[in-house]
This record gives sequence, C-alpha cells and structure tokens, in this order.
Amino acid sequence: MSKLSHLDKKGKAKMVDISTKSNTERKAVAEATIFLSEEAFTLVMSGDVPKGDVLTTARLAGIMAAKKTSEFIPLCHPLVLSHAGVEFTPLPEDHAIKILATAKTIGPTGVEMEALTAASVAALTIYDMVKAVDRSAHIESVRLVSKSGGKSGSFSAESKTPKTALAPSNVKPRAMPRELFHDAVASKRVVAKGNEREALRGFMVTNRLRATQWAKSANVPVREVYAFLNGHARTLAPETSEKLARAAQTSVEVMLGRTEK
Repeated sequence: MSKLSHLDKKGKAKMVDISTKSNTERKAVAEATIFLSEEAFTLVMSGDVPKGDVLTTARLAGIMAAKKTSEFIPLCHPLVLSHAGVEFTPLPEDHAIKILATAKTIGPTGVEMEALTAASVAALTIYDMVKAVDRSAHIESVRLVSKSGGKSGSFSAESKTPKTALAPSNVKPRAMPRELFHDAVASKRVVAKGNEREALRGFMVTNRLRATQWAKSANVPVREVYAFLNGHARTLAPETSEKLARAAQTSVEVMLGRTEK
C-alpha cells in the first residue's frame, strides 16, 4: 500500500507541499444521487416547491461549494478553478435525481475534492429545499466518476446505477433514463393501463409543465391538479381534464396515457 501523502513520518496530518509540481490541465467529475418521495419528485420536476426553483438553487450551491472547498476540507489547497459545473439527470422510475459535478483547473494539484464537494452540496441543497415535503429523502453514491491530468494520470470509475433497493418500498428497479432534464425527449416509459396519475406525471415531466402555471393557463384550480397528483383525488374532473389538455395542445387520451401519441 502506498504511503498516504497527507501524513508525515510520525503519522500526523499535514498539508502536502505542491510547490515543486508543474502546472497542468486537470479535470474531475463526481456524482451523487438523491432519492425522493413520489410527491417531492413531482414538485421538483414541475417547479412548484414552495421554496422556489430547486435545481437552479442546487446548481448554484454546488458551484459555490466547489470554489470554497479548501475552506471546509482542512488539507485541501485553495485553487483557482477554470470551470465548475453541475448538471442533473431526473430518474422518474425511481423518483430520484442524479447529480453530475465537474471541476477544472490549470495548476499543480487535482480537483477531485472540488467536484465531490460540488456534487455533495448540490444534493444537500435539494434535500433542504424539499425537506418540508419529504424528510425521508436520502442521498447515495457520492463518488468520483473520473479524473485526468497530473502525475497519477487518468482514472475512470466503473459505470454504476443508483441502488433502487434503498429507494421507497413502492419503487421497483428499472432501466435508468440518461437524458438531462433540460434536454428531455418524449418519454419512452410504458405506463400501465389505467394508471392515469402516473401518466400525467410523466406527461408533465416530458413537457416541462409546472402545475401552477399550467392550471392558470387552463383556468382551472391548481388544487385540483395537486389533489390528483398526490393521490387525494381518484380522478380529474372531465371538464378539468379537457381544459388542461387544450392548454397543453394535446388530447385528454394522450395526457392521461389512455392512448399512444
């Protein structure tokens, strides 16, 4: 086993001297996944969480954290980052959100901790934004995905899907969609016949519809939409369904998964 660089000959923690290292381009990518309740996931994706835009807030928090990593990881060096970014992949089948954080610099030491910190803080921010609705939300699989640059060369972790077994008990393991939310395409998910509530959630995510704005444009009470989405109402009133479909420029059948597009 190689000697740990952050320990001196007496086993005491130390900050590594990087003054003799050359400046090279370095990049690191890290990930984290947060599992939410069905209700919380729907609110996040529709943009109707009471605290505001969850993903935008989490992205900014992750970027800010990457820039301040040395302030709360004791032996990290302060770095000038050339780039810090955070992206999200919704996993509707698991009511989860995968976070991918990237950090870059040109310097004498790597940016693995900056990427890991960004992913972790973005996940924690999502939790903070939804905890009023879902205190059982949990974060998994915070890990380094890849790094490049420096004397140690490149590293790439084996591909890994979220541990759906630790998700809410009503969630079954299924294939993980990989498209980013802002690049979402038509859902490929097959909704069980008669599951109109799940079909409506999928329709909203695919078309990036926010419940409050959608209900307002359709001139229907938003409480009716939430009551149906959260399971407090068994069905949507026919008139409400028609108005929502017209506002979304589709049919009730497509909106509620009664027929294919």
